[in-house]
Amino acid sequence: MQRKHYAKKRPTHNGSKLSFGIAVSRFNTDITSSLLESALKTLSESGVHKKNITILEVPGSFELPYACLMLSQKKPDAIIALGCIIKGETSHDQYIAHATATGLTEVSLKVGIPIIFGVLTTNNLKQAKVRSTGIMNKGKEAAETAIEMASLNKT
Repeated sequence: MQRKHYAKKRPTHNGSKLSFGIAVSRFNTDITSSLLESALKTLSESGVHKKNITILEVPGSFELPYACLMLSQKKPDAIIALGCIIKGETSHDQYIAHATATGLTEVSLKVGIPIIFGVLTTNNLKQAKVRSTGIMNKGKEAAETAIEMASLNKT
């Protein structure tokens, strides 16, 4: 029997007893600041207190794994990595995206803390703007995933 794939509604979790780290890239700051704003709003709406959120800014997405490693020393319940990699005229974006994704996975497994991949990898600025605002906001999705994984980790 073939299983149908469909998105289930996310369970809601109370984040009032959870702590989070957020590593955010300054490169493409118009996009990443929107991702950060949405992530913070989502955490707040879930009951997470401002004092339980540590934000660390870094130059670009390539630096996110190291920033997450640094944030892990504070022992948060989950870490959110936010960045934006837009395809250019060369394949540079692919190298940065692969290194970032691999690095974040390695750090997460090494430190035993969920690290959520909130890094946009788009073909152009228009796609990045769509994914950083409105209904498709990946900052919101990353925060929701972080809350869910942090809650799962607590059980």
